[in-house]
Amino acid sequence: MSQAHAPYNGGFSVYFLVVETQKEERGMRFTPSIFGKLFEAINRRQFQASVDRHAADAYDKSFKSWDHLVTLVFAQLSGATSLRGVEAIWNANSQHHYHMGSGKLMRSTLSDANKRRPVEVFAEAFLLLAGQLDRLTRREGSAMLRLIDSTPIPLSNLCNWAQSNGRIRGMKMHVVYDPKADRPHILDITNANVNDAQIGRTVEIEKGAAYVFDKGYCHYAWWRAIAAAGSIFVTRPKANMGLKLVRKRRLGKTRGDGFTILDDSEVSFASKGDSKLPIRLRRVRLQRQEGGIITLLTNDLERSAIEIGALYKGRWQIELLFRWIKQHLNIRKFLGNNDNAIRLQLFAAMIAYALLRVAARAHRLAISILRFADLVSQCLFERRRIEAIEKPPPGNPSIPKDRTSPDQMAFNYA
Repeated sequence: MSQAHAPYNGGFSVYFLVVETQKEERGMRFTPSIFGKLFEAINRRQFQASVDRHAADAYDKSFKSWDHLVTLVFAQLSGATSLRGVEAIWNANSQHHYHMGSGKLMRSTLSDANKRRPVEVFAEAFLLLAGQLDRLTRREGSAMLRLIDSTPIPLSNLCNWAQSNGRIRGMKMHVVYDPKADRPHILDITNANVNDAQIGRTVEIEKGAAYVFDKGYCHYAWWRAIAAAGSIFVTRPKANMGLKLVRKRRLGKTRGDGFTILDDSEVSFASKGDSKLPIRLRRVRLQRQEGGIITLLTNDLERSAIEIGALYKGRWQIELLFRWIKQHLNIRKFLGNNDNAIRLQLFAAMIAYALLRVAARAHRLAISILRFADLVSQCLFERRRIEAIEKPPPGNPSIPKDRTSPDQMAFNYA
């Protein structure tokens, strides 16, 4: 029996185990739905340990953390945008999700859980899935690349508690992204007015990794820590950053993929105060094929200027991640207007994303993730194999096929 169906919560699981065993004895093979199959990636024991650690079920005896997680991920994948819609669609399909240990849903219960369930439980569930994405990707011999950025989450006027950063009123989701493993790692969800550099300093620095970020993550102490760990950073300097030329570097190949190298130099800070960095810095200027001139700053003295430019160009992969999430998951309309409900829904969106990615990798799907996500939303409660999701469902072999031609006269000799 698969991990997702392992006993975990007393009476229901015992009942389910008995029913499934009886089916197997009668030769009936149990086939989970697509939705149930996705959740097999979540280790129920580890999830329950997280629930116990944060006392997440202390106030909700009938609607437990597992029910809450399953319901919010269902809302993401089904496209339901209101509590009433989630309740109606979920209860209409009770015969398809009973095997997951989730029963009837009441929107008032979901609303109450959104207000008070600890966000840490969902955050840790996402990290478990992100770790699986890392293990499912072979990366022997490839350099570690980490893209760091944040995306704004605008909130409606109903959320009058939300802070503004001068452009939007809402929140921000800060993400570290490994493009080679397609593995996002959420750092934090903050108010919109929180400085990116403040969150960037909390990144766990990995030795030998290359960190790529924009000018919003300007913090000299953090840059020193990256260099001290034997890692590199590639960023853009702020306009008011005074840099002094130390020496010109010899230009090798100048034409890259969509850009041309104009200058490659070693520089130092012009100021003599605390902003001086005890590390060697390099400035690379390049002309984009469709755009203007941009300046890059890095502590990498080994790679060629073309490779430095390509590293920063790869930062757009995290922008594509943000665009995909906003277009294909439900983070524009929220199932609550309080801070806790919004954070839970954002983590549920990232969990839904990770479940899709893990399933696509585990079942070696050849179709694009965009098509897979569309098919899942249409086949959530169909009982078929994920690797056959784009194929028509097989016929029931127990039902005899009528081989009679519609044009043939039938005779009854009884």
